[in-house]
Amino acid sequence: MFEVVIGLEVHTQLNTNTKLFCSCPTSFNHKQNTNTCPTCLALPGALPVLNKEVLHKSIMLGTALNATINQTSYFDRKSYFYPDSPSAYQITQLYTPVIDHGTLKIDFEDGTHKIIRVNRAHIEADAGKNIHDGDISKVDLNRAGTPLLEIVSEPDLSNGEEVVLYLKKLHSIIRYLDIGDANMQEGSFRVDVNVSIRPKGDTKLYTRVEIKNINSFKFIQKAIELEVARQVEAWEDGVYDQEICQETRLFDQVKQETRSMRGKEEAADYRYFPEPDLLKVSISNETLAKYSKIPELPDEKMARFVKEYGMNDYSASVVTSSVEMAHFFETMMACGISSKNALTWLTTELLGRLKGDVNITNSPVDAQKLGFLVKRIEDKTISGKAAKDVLDHLMEHDEDVDSAIDTLGLKQVSDTGAIEAICDAVIAANQDKAEEYRSGKDKLFGFFVGQVMKESKGSANPQTVNELLKVKLG
Repeated sequence: MFEVVIGLEVHTQLNTNTKLFCSCPTSFNHKQNTNTCPTCLALPGALPVLNKEVLHKSIMLGTALNATINQTSYFDRKSYFYPDSPSAYQITQLYTPVIDHGTLKIDFEDGTHKIIRVNRAHIEADAGKNIHDGDISKVDLNRAGTPLLEIVSEPDLSNGEEVVLYLKKLHSIIRYLDIGDANMQEGSFRVDVNVSIRPKGDTKLYTRVEIKNINSFKFIQKAIELEVARQVEAWEDGVYDQEICQETRLFDQVKQETRSMRGKEEAADYRYFPEPDLLKVSISNETLAKYSKIPELPDEKMARFVKEYGMNDYSASVVTSSVEMAHFFETMMACGISSKNALTWLTTELLGRLKGDVNITNSPVDAQKLGFLVKRIEDKTISGKAAKDVLDHLMEHDEDVDSAIDTLGLKQVSDTGAIEAICDAVIAANQDKAEEYRSGKDKLFGFFVGQVMKESKGSANPQTVNELLKVKLG
């Protein structure tokens, strides 16, 4: 039996307006090589100047991870020769990073938790982007010099499920803090997974393999499963030392395999040395105090929702999983509705109707409108069934809730006299079934309710219908 040992390196781009060491914009999707200058092109004589906003966002993340924030840190040069790095080195932090020794808690569905240690988070400059077009490769340096935080976990993760929970929690924290957009598809949240195995009970760390270039949580979990299976098979076949080496591999989602990309360098290969063009980084007590005051994080918001709204832990975790969902839910609750109905209409009804590129942030039905729709169910203006038709209508038409109810003619009738007349007509038209019901076939009651609702075109108050039918059917 084997156990799996996994450590993660997460590179998240910070959402500063300008790059790490120059004033070029960090905007995504601009024309290639237009957001560049002598500094990020590494032209002779151009010198870097640190973007202070990067330090501020680093302090916020360090606070969220319960980490040590080093008020004095240093930059180092990491040498490597890739086409997307015009300087042939990267400015990073090896020996004294800005953030040291934090923790991140992951939560399992059964209510248990696990603490994952975070070794460090350090500032570094991003590289450019290689674009492969047939036999030609091009380089876009718009991204070169974009500020990154590389967040390195300890090897505390044991399987793909834990990895995904860790990444989703870290992703959520970054979004809650608003220090980055953490968009995996655009490359602003990139994950390197280091995987090794060992016999159960062994404490030795064996050869680790790094898997790069995975752009979804689903693929990350699959890549880990495939790589673990490859390593286990090599061990059991007695060829572990021959087949498993320290290397960088990529995940091929078409062939469903990990494939060797290149040998993994050791630290000595990068020839690290202190960055000569930058002074030490100093964070004053005032700056540390100011940026340590961070917004409410997912765990804190979840606990508050449980207490304020009487929700269970699982429901609260669902609506606090993203900052956008949490804000949407709280805006709905401000309409004075029950948390149970708010949760159902947000997570089941609305999210079930959002397709393609439409999501919670650009939904045609906003939080206030959905909250008001739920309020109209609770004050018995419309039935729950009719509300689904109203929601469908609102997804296609820019209209307020009450206008949509009037347009569709779905206002619930609670007038006892009008409903009583429909009940009498339905019973009169179905005397045989009325007698069967009275003789003990209780299930026929639902038939009568359905017929009354049908005749009223769904506008009759179901509670009034039930009460009247019970009396009239005896």
